[in-house]
Amino acid sequence: MLPLSLLHTAAGHPMLVELKNGETFNGHLVSCDNFMNLTLREVIQTSPDGDRFWRLPECYIRGNTIKYLNVPEEIVDMVKEEEGRQRQMNQRGRGRGGRENGFNGRGGRGGRGGGEGSRGQSRGGGRGGLGGPRP
Repeated sequence: MLPLSLLHTAAGHPMLVELKNGETFNGHLVSCDNFMNLTLREVIQTSPDGDRFWRLPECYIRGNTIKYLNVPEEIVDMVKEEEGRQRQMNQRGRGRGGRENGFNGRGGRGGRGGGEGSRGQSRGGGRGGLGGPRP
């Protein structure tokens, strides 16, 4: 599970963010970017000592200052389910050869062999030009 997919799924849900300096922020995640910069709303900020509190309508947290994120377990479950669905979709895809019975895979009709009309005709098959001697 990738952290950014977890954060994108957690948008709108409550979370706790602890910074490297010991401050904590409890709030609802509004957005995040690829650098894990977060925007939280309805935030309660706690000092590193835990003795002072501030209520903030919104705050921005730079990603490289984050030490710890506490995301609700339901969000983690949602991400796991989504990854499972995507994995199933990828497994249902076609293998290396393309369509199995439609002969559009490697070497089948229309594949590298030059198509249906190339067998036994004087055009020459395969990747070459129109047949005849090569220069």
